[in-house]
Amino acid sequence: MALVIVGTALGASLRAVGSLTQNSSGLRAAMMATWSAENRLTQIRLGHEWPAIGSRSFACPQGDLPLHCEEKVAGTPNPYFRRVEVAVFASANSERRIVNLSQVVPNAR
Repeated sequence: MALVIVGTALGASLRAVGSLTQNSSGLRAAMMATWSAENRLTQIRLGHEWPAIGSRSFACPQGDLPLHCEEKVAGTPNPYFRRVEVAVFASANSERRIVNLSQVVPNAR
């Protein structure tokens, strides 16, 4: 009887460890995707870029994680500002968006 109890407890422990491992992997991907999006938005901000209205896609890997970014630039009611949105996906052909960040940038010219 004691072996059944110990076996059940070990099985539950293994499932819990597996769940933690999967959760850790997802958190790591979310952190790396956020860094990729923040890198692009910072590049626009610090480079005083005035991005063209429209969309573009580009690879934005972080470490060993192959990420893909989609940038959408839209006008605002004030012509001196533009809204930039960066969405990060797991890979170029993935439908799974990991993170989506946006900011409004001024025309620094």
